Amino acid sequence: MLKTLKILQNSLKLTFQELKVNKMRTALSLTGVAFGIFCIIGVLATVNSLEQNIQNQVKSLGSNTIYIDKWEYSGGPDKPFWKYRARPVMEYKEAALLKERSTLTEEVTFLMQTGGNVSHKDDLLQNVAVYGINEAQIAIQPIKFEVGRYFSASEFNAGNPVCIIGYVNAENLFGMAERAMGRQVEVKGKKATVIGVIKKEGKNFIGWDYDNCIMFPYKFCRQLYEEKNANPILIVKGKQNIAVEALSDELRGIMRQIRKLSPTEEDNFSLNSVEAFSKAISESFVTINIVGSIIGGISLIVGMFGIANIMFVTVKERTPVIGLKKAIGAKKSTILFEFLMEAALLCLIGGAFGLLFVYILTLILSGPLNFPVFISLPMLVATVIICLVVGILAGIIPASQAAKMDPVVAIRS
Repeated sequence: MLKTLKILQNSLKLTFQELKVNKMRTALSLTGVAFGIFCIIGVLATVNSLEQNIQNQVKSLGSNTIYIDKWEYSGGPDKPFWKYRARPVMEYKEAALLKERSTLTEEVTFLMQTGGNVSHKDDLLQNVAVYGINEAQIAIQPIKFEVGRYFSASEFNAGNPVCIIGYVNAENLFGMAERAMGRQVEVKGKKATVIGVIKKEGKNFIGWDYDNCIMFPYKFCRQLYEEKNANPILIVKGKQNIAVEALSDELRGIMRQIRKLSPTEEDNFSLNSVEAFSKAISESFVTINIVGSIIGGISLIVGMFGIANIMFVTVKERTPVIGLKKAIGAKKSTILFEFLMEAALLCLIGGAFGLLFVYILTLILSGPLNFPVFISLPMLVATVIICLVVGILAGIIPASQAAKMDPVVAIRS
C-alpha cells in the first residue's frame, strides 16, 4: 500500500513537472480531453435536465391517473387522424357512471379545456387557458394558492359566477396577485368574481398551464362555451396500491358498457396513462443520450490520441531515467503503473477543465430554457471513470514500451 502511494506521489510530481516544462504541448493535449468531456457531459447534462423537467411536469398530471379522451396522447396505434377526430367527445354524465360502476377508482372528474380572452375594465388578456372543473379536480390535480381558496360545494352545484386565475394573469390584470381578490373579470360578456390566485409555477412543456389560466365551476363554464367544443375529458385517479394496468382494464370495460359497444366494435375512446406517457418519454430520451454520447465520444477519442502522443514523447525523454530505475531494481509493473498513473492524471486534469466549462454552460442555459440545468452526482462519477479509462487506454502502449526497455540500452540512449 505504501509502495503504491509512493508511486502515485512520484507520478503526481512528474506530471506537474511535465506541465511546467512543456506548457504548450501539455495544454494542447489537455484541451482535447477537456473538449471531449465538455461535449459528452454537456450534452448529457442538458438532455437529462430537460428529461427531468418534463418528467416532473408529467408527474404533476397526477399519480396513478388515467385521462380518458377521444385522442391518443402518446401516438398509439397507427390510426388515421380522421378516425380519432370522428370519435364522440366525453360527456359529463359519463363521469358519474364511471364512479358508480368502478371498484378501483378513487376519484373521477369531468374537465372542459379551451382558450379565450379575459378582460378587466380596459385591460385584455388573449389566449388564456380556460378550464371548467368539478369538485374532484383538486383531489386529482393538487392546486397551490398564492392567495384565496378553492370553489365551495355550493358554488359548484349552483354554477356561481366565480373564478380562480393564474398568477401571471393576476399580475397582468391587477398589477399584484393580492389585488385580484374580490375583483371581477369578464369572459364572453359574463362577469365572474375572483376568489383565488394560483401560486406561480413557471412555464410548462406538458400539463396544466396554471400561470396563464382561469378556472370556473363546470356549470358556469358551460354557460360560456359549448361543451362539445371545449375538448372535454374524463380524469380518473385509481385507489392506492392499484396497478395502472388493472385500473385501465376495468375502465375500458366500463366505458364500453356505457357507450354500448358490441364485442366486434373497436374502442371509440383512448385511455391515456400518466405512467405510460412517462415511460414513453424515458424511452425517447435514451436515443438522444446515445447520439449525444457518440458525438462526445468522437471528440474524446481525439483527446485520447493527444494524451497518447504526449506519453510517447515523455517516455522518449525519460529513457535514461527509466534505464537507471530498472538497473537499481525497479520492476516492470512499477514502471508500467507509474506511466499509466501519469496518463490518467493528465486525463483527470483535462476532465476537470471540461467539467468547469460544463458548469459555466449550465449557468448560461438555465435562464433561457426556463428550467435548471445541472450536473448530477452520477455524471461526476462517470466523468472520473471516463477520464481514468481514457488515460489508461492512451498510456498503455507508451507505458508498456517503457516497462519492456532493456536497462543498459536505455541508460546508453
